[in-house]
Amino acid sequence: MSKITKVLVANRGEIAVRVMRTARDQGYRTVAVYSEADAGALHVQEADQAVCIGPAAVGESYLVADKILAAAKQTGADAIHPGYGFLSENAAFSEACEAQGITFIGPRSEAINLMGSKRLSKIAMIEAGVPCIPGYQDADQSDETLLAKAKEIGFPLMVKASAGGGGRGMRLVFEESELAEQIRTARSEAETAFGSGELILERAVIEPRHIEIQVFADEHGNAVYLGERDCSIQRRHQKVVEEAPSPFVDPELRQCMGEAAVNAAKACSYRGAGTVEFLVDADKNFYFLEMNTRLQVEHPVTELITGLDLVAWQLKVAAGETLPLTQEQVELTGHAVEVRLYAEDPRNNFMPQTGQVRLWDYPSERAGIRMDHGIQTGQQVSPFYDPMIAKVIAYGDNRAEAIRRLASAVQDTQLLGMNNNKLFLQNVLRHDVFGAGEATTAFIEQHFSADVSMDQKEPSANTLAKAAMLYFHRSIDANQDKHFSWGRASTQTYSYKLAFDGKATVVNLTNAGSQLEISVGDESASLACISLEENTCVFIENGVRETLNFAFDSKTLYLDDGTGHFILEDVTQQPAAAAGGAGSGQAKASMDGAIVEVLVSEGDTVEAGQTLVVLEAMKMEHAIKAGISGTVSVISCNAGQQVKSKQLLVTVEGEEGDE
Repeated sequence: MSKITKVLVANRGEIAVRVMRTARDQGYRTVAVYSEADAGALHVQEADQAVCIGPAAVGESYLVADKILAAAKQTGADAIHPGYGFLSENAAFSEACEAQGITFIGPRSEAINLMGSKRLSKIAMIEAGVPCIPGYQDADQSDETLLAKAKEIGFPLMVKASAGGGGRGMRLVFEESELAEQIRTARSEAETAFGSGELILERAVIEPRHIEIQVFADEHGNAVYLGERDCSIQRRHQKVVEEAPSPFVDPELRQCMGEAAVNAAKACSYRGAGTVEFLVDADKNFYFLEMNTRLQVEHPVTELITGLDLVAWQLKVAAGETLPLTQEQVELTGHAVEVRLYAEDPRNNFMPQTGQVRLWDYPSERAGIRMDHGIQTGQQVSPFYDPMIAKVIAYGDNRAEAIRRLASAVQDTQLLGMNNNKLFLQNVLRHDVFGAGEATTAFIEQHFSADVSMDQKEPSANTLAKAAMLYFHRSIDANQDKHFSWGRASTQTYSYKLAFDGKATVVNLTNAGSQLEISVGDESASLACISLEENTCVFIENGVRETLNFAFDSKTLYLDDGTGHFILEDVTQQPAAAAGGAGSGQAKASMDGAIVEVLVSEGDTVEAGQTLVVLEAMKMEHAIKAGISGTVSVISCNAGQQVKSKQLLVTVEGEEGDE
């Protein structure tokens, strides 16, 4: 057996916190590694010891194996848990750990190499007789060969990065005319994210279920499957909702898929936790998709229905122990559902967001609710890492109870400071198609594309009225009792100019004794504030007592009143803002990030909608496009440059010289 006393977690965020807590429960000491950007992060505070391993960029910190191994040596850590992402599926890192006498809490490098390549693993599965999707997975990676093979496969088809996961380097292509550009961008994104531009092509399975099987294997030849997870609701090939068990899978299909997954694990002498992913069509035919040789983001739903701690199992297997249970002893009870809370703006094509967490609060003691997170109020969400903030998970005796609990917990979670997908998640969970268990991978496009969480581009008049109420009460003398007595107030009218995304709206507010009468254009609201604390306002509207959470930073207000997260600014005393938004000649950075490529030169003629610059942030590439047709007059950035949100990158002059 391997003797383990101290575990270094080679990761950050919620998974680092989650691994450390189980390691501590098992009696192990813990070590965190962190970049300069994460010096104040929660995972650093949770660990017994912590070592800074470099600048914010992952290529200079979390992806540098030598720095992590040096941190292990410095602290005396004799085991490394890689979490997921970063080096978790890096065979060379696994080998380097073993070479230095450090236990790698994961599979051997041979299994990582095989299953970490979609191309090689698919070949192995075909040889093993596992059903696979028709496609191209050979070694010739020239554009000419990929274009030719795509024509043979037919459209629609999937272009996929052979390495990595998380939807990066993956494209669904419907038309041959789109293929060359999609291959180029998929390859570029894969090289940036995984260091490999190798691609495979597959016939697109339209409207399938995405079902994955959790497997576990030990050093003694034992392997089991711990049920399935349904991850069918996806956006950009990234999972939005995960649940266990699947409402689509019957016991016979579960056994067939589970046994296939165990056979796949045994075929590569697997060790530890792994997930075999399948696509399942309407007739319950299943096809191998890939195997993830690590703990999955969505592992909590399996933990809740099995009553097991999968990280504890990982530690036991890494120490050379046998699996705690046989297949016959595995029992599935109840139902669990998980959603991923992201710092992203659903109203703006889910653009990742950065900034300071102004308020973070959630139901911490509620039946059936689990929150896995790695953030705290005051922490910065930077552009260098994945935008996932937390995972909200709920358990119930049945599926309906689990969904109901989860939707309510998401609604009561407070994340202020940056736009996020909270309302989007609530609405998905409360949608009739999902509730009926009928959601496939086409759910978002077919049933949810016009949801208000993505469609409402501006705050409503009612939201602006609440914002004006907060600004008004904030202007009251700080020494005044915050439990207001409005009877002594005299009637007076105030006019606010509140800006959202550069557009200012006039809001008129009249203090009418016990009520605030507020109008925005032709709409009006009558609000009565009962109490105002640092981040909480209790008020009455239409006879209903409500609670509103908010945060201020100078004249900027961060507000989520249940219709989405909005960042508003009081510009009452400011002159009208200059142009520079959509439809202008100023192409600005959509968020903090790094310039990957500048696609134009000064003097070039461009069309509105043409991509001018490619920006990389939060592990994804973002196209910065021309707002108008015209001539490029100034380029204000270079490839490799770090830029801030709203920073001017390219100036285009219209045909008449106006921008």
